[in-house]
Amino acid sequence: MEASLQVLAFWLVILVWSFASASSSGPEDFRRAFPIVEPDSEHTKLRLAREGLEAIQRITTPIAAVAVIGPYRSGKSFLLNQLLSLSCDEGFGVGHMRDTKTKGIWVWGTPVELDIDGTKVSVLYLDTEGFESVGKSNVYDDRIFALATVMSSVLIYNLPETIREADISRLSFAVEIAEEFYGSYSQYGVFIQGQDVAFEPAKLLWLIQRDFLQGKSVQEMVNEALRRIPNNNGDRNIDQVNQIRDSLAIMGDNSTAFSLPQPHLQRTKLCDMKDTELDQLYVKRRDQLKKLVATIIRPKVVQGKPLNGKDFVAFLEQILDALNKGEIPSTGSIVEVFNKVILDHCLKLYSQRMDILRLPVQENRLQEVHEESKAEAKKLFDQQHFGRHHAERSVLKLDDEIQKVYRTFLLANEYHSSKLCEARYTECEDKMDHLQVMRLPSMAKFNAGFLQCNQTFERDCVGPSKETYKQKMMKMLGKSRSLFIKDYNQRLSNWLVTFSLIVAIVGRFIIKFILLEISGWLMFIFLETYTRMFWSSESLYYNPAWHIIVSTWETIVYSPILDLDRQDFLHFLWAIPIGILLLVLLVYWRCYGRRKHGSRSLLPLYNSRQKAGSNRPRTD
Repeated sequence: MEASLQVLAFWLVILVWSFASASSSGPEDFRRAFPIVEPDSEHTKLRLAREGLEAIQRITTPIAAVAVIGPYRSGKSFLLNQLLSLSCDEGFGVGHMRDTKTKGIWVWGTPVELDIDGTKVSVLYLDTEGFESVGKSNVYDDRIFALATVMSSVLIYNLPETIREADISRLSFAVEIAEEFYGSYSQYGVFIQGQDVAFEPAKLLWLIQRDFLQGKSVQEMVNEALRRIPNNNGDRNIDQVNQIRDSLAIMGDNSTAFSLPQPHLQRTKLCDMKDTELDQLYVKRRDQLKKLVATIIRPKVVQGKPLNGKDFVAFLEQILDALNKGEIPSTGSIVEVFNKVILDHCLKLYSQRMDILRLPVQENRLQEVHEESKAEAKKLFDQQHFGRHHAERSVLKLDDEIQKVYRTFLLANEYHSSKLCEARYTECEDKMDHLQVMRLPSMAKFNAGFLQCNQTFERDCVGPSKETYKQKMMKMLGKSRSLFIKDYNQRLSNWLVTFSLIVAIVGRFIIKFILLEISGWLMFIFLETYTRMFWSSESLYYNPAWHIIVSTWETIVYSPILDLDRQDFLHFLWAIPIGILLLVLLVYWRCYGRRKHGSRSLLPLYNSRQKAGSNRPRTD
């Protein structure tokens, strides 16, 4: 019993500890720095760090991000700790060694809550790996800078003492992003904000950490650095930097300059100093910087929607995937990300327009609808696409995707056309086979069926398979016609030969009518000799004499009103020989029956017993 109580007590302790652990995972657990993007093993591309993403995903309010970029060992991590009012021990790691402390991009897990235009906004602070550190490629630095540019709402460009040519070159990506997504330049060189933007590029904050500006304001210093320099030798690199200078100068409304003096001469001991030990001018300017950041920051809005934690992470994943695609990160790859949804809408519109067609259709009709649908899809893309200089790649992709869908419709049209034409061909083939075995062969009925097959095929068989099946149809119909004519002549000849023999037999043995017998035999001899005078069934069929016989037969067995080959008439087919027999008996009665009653015979009969004087009266 005591042992059972001990076990129960043990499990209660475990349960309480688990509950306490679960309940204690509150905001304090996220009060530290988390990596959100890390370098890969080769230090050329970036990959996501799930630990930091989980810290962001829990945020349900709109998010804004402040990112600090700049050369390595320029005091970025220390600056972020100052903006967050954190010591080096609890905030971002600060390194004093030659190798960089921060790898990739890190985020402070507890956002700063601000009220912006009446909306509660969670401000994230991002620390980035410094440029030009040992053991990294320029491409890796470009990816870090590009990602920070796209993700942030305020981009603090932390520069020690002065602005170099290389520092300006780094901003080429920021300039391209602004031109692509946010605005364009008028003919007067004025930066014009676009109406429908994918997202607003980050506000650029030039932060110059320098004690003496030699009588110039920090804005004058930035303007001087952005002034074009002569390029008499036509150096390509100078031209490129001058273009960036021009763009940055025009984008003055989207950038701000701010100076910050050195916090203390003993830089290696900064983490151990309190505000009272730091240079008071630095403390004053630092607090002004905090207020400036709070003034210019805005929630991150993508395609008209403010991003919460989950949206921000999804956006980060899309951008990182785009930047990692090529060997070199490009604005074009970012443009593709934002145009992907629009491409899907355009393809959907194209497919909907094409679905109106009821396949199969003629090829020219399919081509016509394809061109109309493609024009509508491209018009929609032109109205909604993002990117002013790099949208060509998306246009080419749209054309390629539309062509793929069109090829699918071509194959479907060919399939349905083949299926329909095959069905009509099979129906005609079955009909021709049925006409071949008519009990009472009729060329007129065959021709009527032949014509009906042709008309049905021409009306119903459409699409790319029509020409192929049309040739196949003509070949089949021609073969069926030749076979029918041959069989028709043979069967008609057999019918007539049989009839002639019946007439001869009836004339000799039944009614004993010699002229009827002679007619039957003459008809038999004519049929047996005349039909063998022709080399082919076609030549016999088209012979004038035989055609008279055919016409007579056709008149008897088939007409639009009377069709003796129909199933209901076939039940009475036995009436034909009986009718002929009755007709013969009628002729016999009129000839022989009158003679028996004293009438003079009109025709000679077999076994005649008429003798002169045989009618004398009998006497006893």
